Amino acid sequence: MLGNKEAVANLAVKDLERARQFYEEILGLTPVEEEGDEVIVFQSGVSTLNVYRSEFAGTNQATAVTWAVGDEIEALVSALRAKGVRFEHYEMPDMRLEGDIHVSGDMRVAWFKDPDGNILNLINR
Repeated sequence: MLGNKEAVANLAVKDLERARQFYEEILGLTPVEEEGDEVIVFQSGVSTLNVYRSEFAGTNQATAVTWAVGDEIEALVSALRAKGVRFEHYEMPDMRLEGDIHVSGDMRVAWFKDPDGNILNLINR
C-alpha cells in the first residue's frame, strides 16, 4: 500500500531560525517551502525534512534522521567537525570507535545532534 510512496522526516525544534541556520548553513540542505514561522521544508536528495516548531522539541532520545552517504562518511564527518558539529560517542556491543565514527564489521556510522537535541547520523550504506 505505502511501499511505493515517498516518506518525509519530521523534526521538532524550539527555535526555527536557529534550526534554519543549522540545517541550511551547517548541513547544506536547501529550504524549499515555508509555512509562516511554524515550518520549514528542506530538500535532502530526493527526500524532504519538515522542521517544525514544537514545545516537545528535543524529547526524542533515538535517531531521528539517517543519511546514507556511502564512502563519503569520513570526508563528511571531517567537514561537519570543521563547521563545529560535535559528534556523539556511544558504548555499543560489538562496535569500536575510530575517531568520531563507530565501526562494526563493514558498517561505519557517526551520530550528532541538531541544536535542539534531535539525534541525526551518517552511515556508509
